[in-house]
Amino acid sequence: MAAIFQQGENTQSEWKNAKAEYDKADDHLVIMGKPVMERWETPFMHKMADIATSKGGRILEIGFGLGISANRIQTASNLTEHVIIEMNEEVFERLKDFEKTAKTKVTPLKGKWQEVVPSLEDASFDGIFYDTYPLGESEWHTHQFNFIREHGFRLLKSGGILTYCNITSYGVLVKEKFNYDVRKMFEESQIPELEKIGFKRENMSYEVVQVTPDPQCRYYDHKELVAPKIVKQ
Repeated sequence: MAAIFQQGENTQSEWKNAKAEYDKADDHLVIMGKPVMERWETPFMHKMADIATSKGGRILEIGFGLGISANRIQTASNLTEHVIIEMNEEVFERLKDFEKTAKTKVTPLKGKWQEVVPSLEDASFDGIFYDTYPLGESEWHTHQFNFIREHGFRLLKSGGILTYCNITSYGVLVKEKFNYDVRKMFEESQIPELEKIGFKRENMSYEVVQVTPDPQCRYYDHKELVAPKIVKQ
């Protein structure tokens, strides 16, 4: 796999208004030449959506993409509100279309999560699903921790559930550092960071999900992914 970002690359100033390229089958989303999401991720997205909604209630989702996880979240029987943050203008238009047909109330919020999330109240969500795209080389492997550290912990109610992923990072880590052992990758590269933020090890678990990446996928080439369940206590 070729590197997704070149050294020092930063797309933050252009990402908002960049063209969102969906292929004819609606199986791939590319922005600024970056492979943002692909349909083969569906079983993984569904598992994380089920984790995020396992307590029902009010759910925060960051990143809309192909809408795979958003559609799954809407199937939760005890969902009360589905807040979704999306930065890219064209993807946001698809999110607004999704809002019109959603079974349960959707609240679309436009902008970078760094700009939108500070206005959200503490302890106001029962579940959080974080799956946004890194906007530069400097945050490629760390952007999920930036969100969780600055806002994720505070936004969850006591007993609330966080799930997240950073597939473009996992693809590099599992191949180059962990010999395709996704469990070791998660336990050694993710859990210590979550503990630093304030989550307790005994409140962290994960499931290994079987996936079949497209042979041409540029960011992941392994048959397993890790879906975490992080509980705030």
